[in-house]
Amino acid sequence: MSDNQYQPAKVWTWEPEAKGNGASTNRPAAGATHEQALPVGKHPLQLYSLGTPNGQKVTILLEELLAVGVKEAEYDAWLIRIGEGDQFSSGFVDVNPNSKIPALSDHSMTPPQRVFESGNILLYLAEKFGYFIPEDVAGRTETLNWLFWLQGSAPYLGGGFGHFYHYAPEKIEYAINRFTLEAKRQLDVLDRQLADHRFLAGDAYTIADIATWPWYGNLVLNGLYGAAEFLDVQAYTNVVRWAKEIAERPAVVRGRKVNRAFGAEPQDQLLERHDASDFEHNTEDKRQARGEK
Repeated sequence: MSDNQYQPAKVWTWEPEAKGNGASTNRPAAGATHEQALPVGKHPLQLYSLGTPNGQKVTILLEELLAVGVKEAEYDAWLIRIGEGDQFSSGFVDVNPNSKIPALSDHSMTPPQRVFESGNILLYLAEKFGYFIPEDVAGRTETLNWLFWLQGSAPYLGGGFGHFYHYAPEKIEYAINRFTLEAKRQLDVLDRQLADHRFLAGDAYTIADIATWPWYGNLVLNGLYGAAEFLDVQAYTNVVRWAKEIAERPAVVRGRKVNRAFGAEPQDQLLERHDASDFEHNTEDKRQARGEK
C-alpha cells in the first residue's frame, strides 16, 4: 500500500510550483495569459495543434480527406507547444476558450468559424465534406455512438491511467489500480465490438475509428505510456488486428507526423504542415534550414 500521508486542506489553494506534469503551465482559471495573435496560412482550414493522440485525430482525418480527393481539405497546421503555454495566448483563447489542443479555424466563411474539441472537429469536417460518416440513420448513429464513447473514455486512459502510471511524480497504488482496471475494461469493450466487426461502427472506416485509433491503436501497437506489457495488450487480439490495419493506411502514416514534436524519430516529426510536399521535404537538411531540431 502507499505510504502517502496527504490529507486535503479544508479549502484548496493553488501552488504554481507544485510537482506534477503540467503544473508549471496549468492554472485554475481560464482566459489568456499573454497577447499573441495566431498565424494564418494560405488555406481555408487553419489547425492549431500538437501531435498528441487528440491532435492526431484531426490531422489523420484531414489527410484521409485529401487522399479521397477532397481538395478543399488542404490545411495549414501550426504547432502549439503546450509545455510553453502557447495555448494561453489571446489568439488561441479566441479560437478555443478552453485552451486545449486541437483547435480549428475555418476561413472558408466570414467571419471564420471556430471549431474546438477534437470529436466536434471530426464531426464538423466529416459533415462538411461528406466523408467518413454514413448517410443512413443507423450507420450514422452507430458511428456517433463510438465517437462519443471515445470522447468519454479517453480521459480515463490519458488523464487517469497515463498520468498516474507514467507521468505522476509519485506512484500511488490506489490510483494506478483504479485506472488500470478501467483501461483494461475499455480494451475489453473494444475487443468484443471488433470481434464481430471490421471497424468500430461496422464494415466502414469512419470518424469513430479515426478518433479511437490514436489512443487505443497507439496503446496496443506503439506502447503508449510504456504500458503495453503492464496492460497485457496482446491479449486483446481483435483490437490489435484493427489497430494494425489502420496503421498501414498512408493517410494515417502522414497524419501521425504532423505537429509531432516528441516521441518519434526526426523523420517522423513534421512540426508544421502547410503543403503536401512538406512530407517529401522533411529531411534533416530541410529541418535545419527551418530551424527545427
